[in-house]
Amino acid sequence: MRIDIISLFPDMFAGPLGHSILKRAQDSGHIAVHVTNPRDFTYDKHHIADDYPFGGGSGMVMKPEPIFRAVENVVCTAKLTRRRIVLMCPGGQVFDQAKARELAGYEQLILVCGHYEGIDDRIRQHVVDEAVSIGDYVLTGGELPAMVITDAVARMLPGVLGADDGAQQDSFYNGLLEYPQYTRPRQFNGWEVPEVLLSGDHAKIERWRRKESLRATLLRRPDLLAGMELSSLDHKLLEEIKTEQAGG
Repeated sequence: MRIDIISLFPDMFAGPLGHSILKRAQDSGHIAVHVTNPRDFTYDKHHIADDYPFGGGSGMVMKPEPIFRAVENVVCTAKLTRRRIVLMCPGGQVFDQAKARELAGYEQLILVCGHYEGIDDRIRQHVVDEAVSIGDYVLTGGELPAMVITDAVARMLPGVLGADDGAQQDSFYNGLLEYPQYTRPRQFNGWEVPEVLLSGDHAKIERWRRKESLRATLLRRPDLLAGMELSSLDHKLLEEIKTEQAGG
């Protein structure tokens, strides 16, 4: 998969892209990430990419021409047909795991980062396919959301995490929060690892993990359960959890 990021501050991406899973994914060829500065597509000698807003107001607005040319350039360079152009915007659809899976299905993902007071709205209307937000709060620019989306989407691609089912075990992948994880030592500060995880009985372990995943979701994000299609075993496990909570 090719991910293109349009940003006035390309140096911000050196850290996140140069370490851990994202670096390994690039080194192994599972993803190719390119950051393009729209200032490189300005025609004036000062490379001005922003201007005062029509109608007055504080701050500056990113001009449409440099962004349009930058997007056009990466589209023509990649020559990929299954692409999605996404604007990082606090007024966009809230990003979630389902959106990460959807975006991972494209050959090319172009993430457009706003800054200052935002981007000329003609880009949102005529250039991008959709706008996405990572939460109901305002950030200085779209760079941090672009990093978040790049990381979340990359994890959905086959081979990026190494283990075939690595992503499926993550919180939210199947609609539930992840079950608790433990490692050595078996005892720490008098705190024990749950005995079932040491039993070697894979069926019991899987049942325990499902139950604890349901428990975590019920306690911390009960709203997620409302939209889920639960199995008969899930209903049984939830009843067990509620009985335990009631002290039964």
